[in-house]
Amino acid sequence: MKRRIGILTSGGDCPGLNATIRGVAKACYEKFGDDVEIIGIHDGYFGLINGLCKEMNQSDFSGILTTGGTIFGTKRTPFKMMQVIEDDKVDKVKAMKATYKKQKLDCLLTLGGNGTHKTANLLSSEGLNVIGLPKTIDNDIWGTSVTFGFHTAVDTATDVIDRLHSTANSHGRILVAEIMGNKAGWLTLYSGIAGGADMIVIPEIPYDIEKLAAACERRDSKGFSIMAVAEGAFDKEEAKMKKKERAKLRAEQGITTATARIAKQIEQMTGRETRVCIPGHMLRGGSPSAYDRVLATKFGVHAAELVAKEKYGYAVAMIKEVVSENKLEDVAGKTKFVPEDDQMVKYAKALGVSFGDK
Repeated sequence: MKRRIGILTSGGDCPGLNATIRGVAKACYEKFGDDVEIIGIHDGYFGLINGLCKEMNQSDFSGILTTGGTIFGTKRTPFKMMQVIEDDKVDKVKAMKATYKKQKLDCLLTLGGNGTHKTANLLSSEGLNVIGLPKTIDNDIWGTSVTFGFHTAVDTATDVIDRLHSTANSHGRILVAEIMGNKAGWLTLYSGIAGGADMIVIPEIPYDIEKLAAACERRDSKGFSIMAVAEGAFDKEEAKMKKKERAKLRAEQGITTATARIAKQIEQMTGRETRVCIPGHMLRGGSPSAYDRVLATKFGVHAAELVAKEKYGYAVAMIKEVVSENKLEDVAGKTKFVPEDDQMVKYAKALGVSFGDK
């Protein structure tokens, strides 16, 4: 009996997507031989809604292990729940189910982050056979200790911070690196430690600007300071506000990002020239690291094993250093935040790194 497997990538791109696609495909061809057909769905759930599907050949998956981005293209999930009216939501689900049926799929593999898993669970609850694979540079998917793309982004962000040291030292400046991470600070935390940042500011630990300024002044004899700031960081007063209130306050101040405001305040309080560096989407790009190539391959092979077992409604995960899976319903809609007492936070503080909280 021939199996037809649909694969899509959704949400922001990241290193390791193609490596995971390759891992799934090669494992399926090895396991099922000529009794498998893989259908590539272009542009994520948008492609599933609009029937943008292509039957793939085995050769299509050769040479993509080291390639960044995704051969299938990607778009953000179509369900920003606050923005989608109920009738529109129903129509989109109906369209996705119709494409699934028209393509005669036996299952659908979705590679993505929190939004992707939430939509995957929705489709699973609608009766489709779905398996999720955890992709995000933020490492914030519930139930897995690591996501593919994270370690490559850590390497890139660390390189950015490394390069700031020499110019900060040369000019006696305070340099602030803005690292991606709107809700969770894992990427800033890990790259901050790896890059030797003197201050690390993450959303989970609201900062006191006076504490950060004091940390800079304690380093005055060094002549420079390096600060790693997650783009979603906010201070202790903002922590008491709702998201819209914070946005309104920043708009009134004429500064929309936490990083820009921190830099301006630090410069005013310390008298030390302070500059901002924003690597931005460079953190998403490029070839996956060796770690992510291995992880992506393991996740892809495990997904193929779940297909063979017809074990659907699950998301692949790394649990206690073993590749396993969680029920989609158990992880959908949840975010893995950095606990304030996380070991990595403790290790950083033991080195004298300031989080601006104490």
